[in-house]
Amino acid sequence: MPDILKEIIKVLPEGKISDAAFEGANIVLYTKDKDYFINNEGTIREAVKEFRKRIELRADPALCVEPEAAKKLIQKIIPEEAGAQEFIFDPPRSMVIVHATKPGLVIGKQGEYLREIKEKTCWIPLIKRLPPIRSKLIESIRSVLYENADERKKFLNKTGHRIYDGWLREKKQEWIRLSCLGASRQVGRTCFLLQTPESRVLIDCGIDPSQDDAGTYPYFDAPEFNISEIDAVVVTHSHLDHTGLIPYLFKFGYRGPVYCTAPTRDVMALLQLDMVKIQRAEGKEPIYTSDEVRQMILHTICIDYEEVTDITPDVRLTLYNAGHVLGSAIVHLNIGNGLHNFAYTGDLKYARTNVLEAANTQFPRLETLMIESTYGGKENVMAELEADEYMIKVIKETFERGGKVLMPVLGSGRAQEVMIMCERLMREKLIPEAPIYADGMLWDVTAIHTAYPEYLNRNMREQIFHKEENPFLSPFFKQVGSNKERQKIMLDEGPCLLLATSGMLMGGPSVEYLKGLCEGRKHSLVFSCYQPPGSLGHRIRE
Repeated sequence: MPDILKEIIKVLPEGKISDAAFEGANIVLYTKDKDYFINNEGTIREAVKEFRKRIELRADPALCVEPEAAKKLIQKIIPEEAGAQEFIFDPPRSMVIVHATKPGLVIGKQGEYLREIKEKTCWIPLIKRLPPIRSKLIESIRSVLYENADERKKFLNKTGHRIYDGWLREKKQEWIRLSCLGASRQVGRTCFLLQTPESRVLIDCGIDPSQDDAGTYPYFDAPEFNISEIDAVVVTHSHLDHTGLIPYLFKFGYRGPVYCTAPTRDVMALLQLDMVKIQRAEGKEPIYTSDEVRQMILHTICIDYEEVTDITPDVRLTLYNAGHVLGSAIVHLNIGNGLHNFAYTGDLKYARTNVLEAANTQFPRLETLMIESTYGGKENVMAELEADEYMIKVIKETFERGGKVLMPVLGSGRAQEVMIMCERLMREKLIPEAPIYADGMLWDVTAIHTAYPEYLNRNMREQIFHKEENPFLSPFFKQVGSNKERQKIMLDEGPCLLLATSGMLMGGPSVEYLKGLCEGRKHSLVFSCYQPPGSLGHRIRE
């Protein structure tokens, strides 16, 4: 048993702990004493204070009520209006995952229902939100995690050993080195390697979606990069220029942790699978398959904003809101137990948007700040008000002549901003009412937005939680599910808004709409996102 676990058990009442394990940086203790499990009289809290680590007490699996009987007890405890629809038991970890439409009602006032479930069943309840828009991807991710519970438990324990083995070892050397393996002087293939005498941490690992040669990928041939030495991968956000090559690491043997927020995990998996699908449709051999994406999901450890976690023996990670897309984060690394504090922003937005809060700017301490420079020049001022007014003018004029407006959008982030903006404009009668067709992966990404309302801005949360007027569920939005539907929309008379991926016209339904509508003089094409050099969108815009 590692030293830290021995030291923790020493300070707890003798004979109460039957087993101890790691779940990443978290320390999990198991007990066969039911009374101690229900009331440890503050001894666990004291251990947390002393060791300054996250320590959790669970019942030994032998104490837990048989799953079918436990399910019936849980259903009696929680109110029917909570909408609990699924119960998944994870016996190796003594946990039960409850999926519900209203998680707050499952928790109860000050956690009263959670306490009752724990006392009556000895299972630790974990509550997850069921999104109002069904997401097959979220269901697939959850099933991968639940069906591989034993493998996941072993991986988390192994990760904990890497963090805590050598916990008491004295550090003799102190230095930090950052290597830029991509994204320097270009947009795309973001990848940075942070090294200390003890650790090798990769920050992002993306592709350049506008390139189609060796310039697409980071410089893995750099002398300091060795995949077998990587301890952890930290992801700022889901876009492919930051995540497109992470499954490739698993193809070549990486089996360490990937740290990010839960929405980032879900959206990046969706974008990666879509990239594989597009490569196959274009007759190319994909650089990785869904098997590698599945491996990535199994090895992803999700953390919330401002949750502090150790990721190597001398690096501690905190993620802060970056305001860019759902779940996007500024990476803060506390290195050498306070020796040096480093933050990398990734893409960020220093303003509140229709969907998200502004980027965080407050850090406990910082010696080095590295800022993503896209749109970072003196002249790169976003003329939001003028752009909105111009877009209203274009939509009105197009609708008046019976045309359709095609807006190629980035599936994650910009698409949802545009959806909320267009829904508001129609609701406030600033543009005529017409169907808003959502095509491509943006519908799936929108479903993920509805699963994580806590990551949205205050106004959106207010609408979803209190007014129950989720703007993503507006009747203006119509999902396009097939090529047949796509053709029908283009042939039908009457104005409409077409929001489709990809935003750079590099494949996907947006290109199909462009082919079908480009010769019609009454239609309009509106770009809403960055068009990198080399993309079809950039060539048209130029």
